[in-house]
Amino acid sequence: MKVFPHWKLKDRHRQVLALIKKNMGRLILAGACSLMISLATTAMGYLIKPVIDEIFVDKNATGLVMLPLAILIVFAVKGFGQYGQQYFMSYVGEDIIRQLRNQLYDRIQDLPIAFFQKERTGVLMSRITNDVNMLKNMVSTAVSGVLRDTSTIIGLTTVILYLNWRMAILAFIVLPIAFFPIFKLGRRVRKISKKCQEAIAEITAFLHETLAGTKIVKAFGMEEHEKKRFFNKTQDLFKMEVKSVRIRAITSPLMEIFAGIGIAFVIWFGGWEVLQGETTPGEFLSFLSCVILLYDPVKKLSHLNNTLQQGLAATDRIFDVIETKSDIRDPENPRTVPNGTHAIHLKNVHFNYGDKPVLKGINLDLKGGSVVALVGMSGGGKSTIANLIPRFFDVTSGSICLDGYDIREFKVDDLRKQIAIVTQDPILFNETVRDNILYGNPEASEEAVRSAARAAYAHDFIERFPKGYETIIGELGGRLSGGEKQRLCIARALLKDAPILILDEATSALDSEAEGVVQKALENLMRGRTTLVIAHRLSTIAKADLIAVVVDGHIVEIGTHAELMGNMGEYTKLYEMQYGPQN
Repeated sequence: MKVFPHWKLKDRHRQVLALIKKNMGRLILAGACSLMISLATTAMGYLIKPVIDEIFVDKNATGLVMLPLAILIVFAVKGFGQYGQQYFMSYVGEDIIRQLRNQLYDRIQDLPIAFFQKERTGVLMSRITNDVNMLKNMVSTAVSGVLRDTSTIIGLTTVILYLNWRMAILAFIVLPIAFFPIFKLGRRVRKISKKCQEAIAEITAFLHETLAGTKIVKAFGMEEHEKKRFFNKTQDLFKMEVKSVRIRAITSPLMEIFAGIGIAFVIWFGGWEVLQGETTPGEFLSFLSCVILLYDPVKKLSHLNNTLQQGLAATDRIFDVIETKSDIRDPENPRTVPNGTHAIHLKNVHFNYGDKPVLKGINLDLKGGSVVALVGMSGGGKSTIANLIPRFFDVTSGSICLDGYDIREFKVDDLRKQIAIVTQDPILFNETVRDNILYGNPEASEEAVRSAARAAYAHDFIERFPKGYETIIGELGGRLSGGEKQRLCIARALLKDAPILILDEATSALDSEAEGVVQKALENLMRGRTTLVIAHRLSTIAKADLIAVVVDGHIVEIGTHAELMGNMGEYTKLYEMQYGPQN
């Protein structure tokens, strides 16, 4: 049975060690600085012997000049060592955290949409910020502490054994007894630290939700309710932090008690040897000083165990994300996407969210350059169909083909380059108008950006801004109206110039006036493209080449607007719900 099973290294811990090794040059310099500190500390303890014996006992005047100079040099060496060690280890720590943050964000960006439906945004933000900082403390503090304190312990131990091996044995008997409860406490620190990090992630997620939804909070007068929820979460975190502090704080008293026992034995035994003439006063005081100096790095090592446990808990949370496998994978031998306008064919497509069936045998053809609309009540599966085409999810069974080839035969990036999407919620970034349009094609020229803006009916309102295309639009485009945001999204899609277009209720959140302008922009966008439209307002898709009515995961009707109205079926019911009975 292993005494400390939590010390077993996992692959994720080896990855962190590999990141540390990449900074081997600076680690060696930090080690050299640590050696300077330990040598200086050891020299400080040893120099007490000649100070007492040569100056005060032997009245050596030369020693009165040389020894203070030696002490000054020792302190200078220690100061330079502390500076160098702190700088190099902090550099290593910050570099490792930068790499881990990049690795974590890189992994998050590559994960499928399904992952983000299970994880909250605030929790992911906490892992990139708070958890990674905890790991930085472990790397920069714990590693540097191990280098410094271990070398100091070795140096002081050597001097102690050299001065008086009998007293050294007495001093060392206490250490193993002191360390056992400290390492046992470290296991509890790790568990509580993980809970604290989860609580911080919960608070981050809560803040993200409530601050993003502040308009709704105020509209419903729920400020006091949200305050209470936040106070409860901070109270839970406070309780766990206090528990963690209580456990971590007990290590110092334990070390002080054991240090006191060891020093008391040294004074008793050493004093007896001085009285017997077997040890000089200087040798005894030097030995005692070294013992006192020895317990300080030993005590620091006990605290480093707590820091190490917190860092290991953070490592687990970080690598839980990094090691998450994506269900959306590229094929080993991807097929090249054909050029030109694409035809899309859904063959007996089934899709489940977990155990819940959402699509049940969908068959649908989108001919090259045609406009196909999906209509139906909310929850029927329209958006799911749209999400399957760019492989945000993969079908549970059946297939989706692009020009006769299963889309899973193409690289995901190559497939998505063929698709432009405009959604109901216009997602924009807190950058300039130009940067947001360029998101569709970062290599596009200035003229192409302006041309796309004109085609999206956005150029005129952009030019009215004081800084025109250089205007910062605010978080999620908060400084723009709904119609303006949607037209920028259309300009972005136009600039991408993809042959396939997906419009997911792109006008449903707009008023009639804004919808009219956006609809004109969408007509420019749809021209010459294979277009899938998810429509809430049926008037916007009356001219579609084909309309499919989706109900409970099935296509129950399909045809043109005129054909479906003549059938007097589900489509007619939807139309009459919006516009009243038809004569």
